[in-house]
This record gives sequence, structure tokens and C-alpha cells, in this order.
Amino acid sequence: MDESVGTAHQHAGEFSQQCLQHFDVNWLLSRAAHGLREAMDTEAMAHGTSIRGQIVLTALVQNSHPDARPYSQLALGHALGVDKTTMTALLDKLERQGLVVRTPDPNDRRARIPVPTEAGRELQAKLYHQLAAVEDRVLADLAPAERDVLRSLLRRIISTEEPVEGSCV
Repeated sequence: MDESVGTAHQHAGEFSQQCLQHFDVNWLLSRAAHGLREAMDTEAMAHGTSIRGQIVLTALVQNSHPDARPYSQLALGHALGVDKTTMTALLDKLERQGLVVRTPDPNDRRARIPVPTEAGRELQAKLYHQLAAVEDRVLADLAPAERDVLRSLLRRIISTEEPVEGSCV
């Protein structure tokens, strides 16, 4: 290896260690989220979708019990904090893959209700368990009690935010 490249890698490693030791919560959360998202996206993409696609499928599956009012595209976007344009693109891709169908809303002829197909439900269930294993690997250095505390703290942080509104509002 070229000595200048080796030196650059050494300096990058030292800088990274210095950054890891400071207390900038935004930076720390961003780095942790980035690492987890990359690992999860890699797993999801191995199954032909993305982590965003899986999140949409999970929301649709969890909201498809008989007592639930089905999400319109707009309501789904609001629930997930995804703007209208991005939600449309995500649903377009899921629909092309045969994982979702959009049906007319009986209460609003302009609206569409995304519904997971059987293939969408199967992929969501399979990937849900595989992504839990990815999360376990990423969080392996944390004891189960520490993971619970982390989740609890993150829920407290996000529950104090204003509701997320997409660009369609």
C-alpha cells in the first residue's frame, strides 16, 4: 500500500475515534442511524426492496386488521412522515413488484388505498424477522437492558416532536 494512503487511513481512524468521544448528540445519532440503515438496506435489497419499502409494507400489514380504517396514500404518508411525492414513488415501485395494489377509496373517488398483496405480506413477514437479526448484530455490544433503555429514550425524544407533515400539506 502507498505510504500516503496508509497515513491517510491512520489519520481518518484517529479522527473518527476523536469524534466518537465527543458529545454532539446529532452527530452520534446520525452515525448510529446511518450504520443501522445501511445494514438493513443491504438485507432488504437482497430481497428486492429497500428499508423504506419494508417500512411501508409493515405499516400496511399492521393496519390491515378488520377493525382498522385503511390508510389512503395521503394518510399513510402522514403516518410515516413521508411526503406525497416520495410516497407515490415508493408505492409505484411496490406495485410494479406485485407487493401492493391500490384500490379506489369508496369515500373519495380521487383517493387510493394501498393494500398489501399476499406476496407483499409474505415478504414483509420474512424480512421483518431478518431485519430483527440485522438489528441484533448491529446492537450486539449492548446488553438487552441497554437496548430497552435506548429504545425508551429514542421514543421519548421523538414523541416530543411536532407531527411530521409531508410536502403535500
